Amino acid sequence: MGVSSSGSGAGLLDRHVERRAVDQVLERAAAGESAVLVVRGEPGIGKTALLDYAVSRASASDLRVVRAWGVESEMELAFAGLHQLCMPMLGRLEQLPKPQRDALAVAFGMREGLAPDRFLAGLAVLSLLAATAEDQPLACVVDDAQWLDRASVQCLAFAARRLLAEPIAFIFAVREPVDDQELAGLPGLTVTGLGSADARTLLASAINGRLDAEVRDRILAETSGNPLALLQLPRGLGPAQLAGGFWLPDSRPLAGRIENSFHRQFESLPRETQRLLLTAAADPTGSMTLLWRAGELQGIPAAAAAAAEAAGLVELGARVHFGHPLVRSAVYQAASAGDRREAHRALAEATDPEADPDRRAWHRAHAAVGPDAEVADELERSASRAQARGGLAAAAAFLERAAALTPDPAQRADRALAAAQAKVQAGAFDDARQLLGMAEAAPLDELQRARVDLLRAQLAFAANRGNDAPPLLLRAAKRLEPIDADLARETYLDALNAALFAGRLASPGGGPQEAAAAARTAPRPSHPPRASDLLLDGLAANFSEGYAAGSPLLRRALGAFDRERSEEGELRWLWLACTAAIHLWDDARWDTLSGRYVHLARDAGALSELPLALSQRVGALLFAGELAAAASLVEEVQVVTEATGSRLAPYGALGLAALRGREAELSKLATATKDEVVRRGEGIGIGLCDWATAVLHNGLGHYQNAMQAAEMASAYLANASPSVNWGLAELVEAAARGGMPERAADAVRRLSESTSASGSDWALGVEARSRALLSEGDTADRLYREAIERLGRTRMRADLARAHLVYGEWLRRENHRSHAREQLRVAYKRFTDMGMEGFADRARRGLLATGEIVRKRAVDTLTDLTAQEAQIAKLARAGRTNQEIGGQLFISPRTVEWHLGNVFAKLGITSRRDLR
Repeated sequence: MGVSSSGSGAGLLDRHVERRAVDQVLERAAAGESAVLVVRGEPGIGKTALLDYAVSRASASDLRVVRAWGVESEMELAFAGLHQLCMPMLGRLEQLPKPQRDALAVAFGMREGLAPDRFLAGLAVLSLLAATAEDQPLACVVDDAQWLDRASVQCLAFAARRLLAEPIAFIFAVREPVDDQELAGLPGLTVTGLGSADARTLLASAINGRLDAEVRDRILAETSGNPLALLQLPRGLGPAQLAGGFWLPDSRPLAGRIENSFHRQFESLPRETQRLLLTAAADPTGSMTLLWRAGELQGIPAAAAAAAEAAGLVELGARVHFGHPLVRSAVYQAASAGDRREAHRALAEATDPEADPDRRAWHRAHAAVGPDAEVADELERSASRAQARGGLAAAAAFLERAAALTPDPAQRADRALAAAQAKVQAGAFDDARQLLGMAEAAPLDELQRARVDLLRAQLAFAANRGNDAPPLLLRAAKRLEPIDADLARETYLDALNAALFAGRLASPGGGPQEAAAAARTAPRPSHPPRASDLLLDGLAANFSEGYAAGSPLLRRALGAFDRERSEEGELRWLWLACTAAIHLWDDARWDTLSGRYVHLARDAGALSELPLALSQRVGALLFAGELAAAASLVEEVQVVTEATGSRLAPYGALGLAALRGREAELSKLATATKDEVVRRGEGIGIGLCDWATAVLHNGLGHYQNAMQAAEMASAYLANASPSVNWGLAELVEAAARGGMPERAADAVRRLSESTSASGSDWALGVEARSRALLSEGDTADRLYREAIERLGRTRMRADLARAHLVYGEWLRRENHRSHAREQLRVAYKRFTDMGMEGFADRARRGLLATGEIVRKRAVDTLTDLTAQEAQIAKLARAGRTNQEIGGQLFISPRTVEWHLGNVFAKLGITSRRDLR
């Protein structure tokens, strides 16, 4: 605190550094820039007073101020804190793009709809703040952020991280020590105790009469300059203790002692005042109307408020405002359990069941003495409403409390399982494990046991995509077979998905082949086979029996994905569908499915799914030689993973660095990625790192290094990981060029198992190119030409350019220099146009060896622009509006405009038209 008396900030003692930090944040907003500050410190250290100062200064500087407070008892009510902050700005809601507008409207209970992705809600908050700040710079002040509900703090942190060119100041206050990972990394200010002189001044202001010097020094030493402690602790000392020095130090933590001093003040109040203050502490809304109504129901006279206000514990104005957050917690904890239940009972009766049914249910739950079926039912209905708003944490909290109040053991287990499911989806994994333990304590039927197994498996996969999930999913699927055939089949498909990620690091019984063998026994669906059913059968056959068995079924599955248009189903299974297209060497389907995957994820606001979708799309673009477009999406993947906290490894960035020939960049990425995926048990990442390393070294002409990496990439079941076949193609080239024809021949044999089963032009073109590298004379010439002809009919321009390259190199070695130049010129131009710098330099060296003078061409990249500027420039060139670009890149339209200004200046142009 550090104030003499008022909370305006004018009476702050010292705090020159802290005030200057706040002033700088506000000055930047007034000047049209964004700024964020997280004020951290222990209870009573002065965070609230500093925020009061910020509000006063912002108002004096003509900034519009919106303010919110975290309330501990409201932490489980989804979006409660966000609604509190945004309520004054909701008149701007119609200015937002429809997906964002709908997300906030559903989150705030203004309309019904599908639960919004929390990151889409965060983007909507960013847009709402930016729209509000267009008329007047904005100061957003959030006190006690550690007590915000999780959905709110995630959205606010998301918006704060994406601010750049908006006239908005964001100031949070957070109690320490506390786990505030959502706000971690934002600019911070730690508030410490007052200096010695100011601490003495503040202590003197709190004491009437003489203070023994020894007592004063002890108080100063033990409070460490904490302003609230300096003001509050002496109130518990009598005149003899203050003046005579007969005082023993207290060993309890300072926050607890401050709270204890509030306890003593509370206990000294009249009984009716205590009950009124407790009722106010039990209600997080701060509504005076609700407080008086609940007080009346308890027979508490209005005059009871006077003593609490006189003691400085609370202010009862337009809203209830406690003098310090510790007062609220001290009052609530000091009261007896019976008094707390009575306060909640009165608040439940006073709360309108139509306008605020969830808070009413929450109060009823806290008023319950023991199991209460009616209250539990009401909590379950509240959980459904919370889930519909996307408040997974709130839904889990309602269900957890409902389970505790449910008399029937079977129903209690059901609710505990439902709460655990919501906790998994909300990312609260430890809580989910505890709820599973609660469920298992009751007698369970087979369906409930299957749900326990399924939840434990989903928990394992959601936590880190590691190798412990597949066996758990297989066990759950097996248990579900006689109970729910369709759910069993979906669980088997989840198990195959998890097994693909585990790959070569799979735990015993959890690899793709074991998962496939188990899935082959799955019951038939209870309805005509859908795309997901065909996908399960196809992948199971592919992994257990090989390409020849799996390919026809996978083709049927991909055809069904073309016909079906179930958004939820597609989003859930499109990653596997894209993977199936890669196994089939079906470049056209990989292109269309990956494009649709990204489109659906964006349109649905499924930002947690978007990194996977973008990574699939990046892969398709890299093989198509569209490196500029891929680079744009790699940047977007980084933005999304940073914003959502996704743990997906940077697979797209690895492939991009490899094709660009960036050795140092790839080495750093591959080392970090391998360390990460090994730690998690995500074996798919090892193969992709080795494949990317092999591509890089083949491009640079380092064939021994390429062969070593390609052998590691392909040292796994070819039908269980796409990177194995890609690694085999790299191994053929590296071994053939490195003088190891036997290794190359074995790699061709293994590669042809998939390419011959596929029969696509991409597959047969890569096979022809690989066989040509091991052939001589007319056979080699025919195979090179076949490779070029087949790959020329595909989208795979990178593989096509590589076919021209190896054909030209062979022709040069055969002394057909003029024909060699033709092929190498084509390869060099294609590689340069695509940005494949390593391969371009290899083609250039081949041309020089034919005697042709080659001037090194610059790769077609906008090197003066940052990655984000280039991305925005390309989207603007494609005709996207600032709002559309902002929605895709999670920034505000104003920030897009700011970046475009930089782009225009760097490129020496004046308008979007010139971008073309």
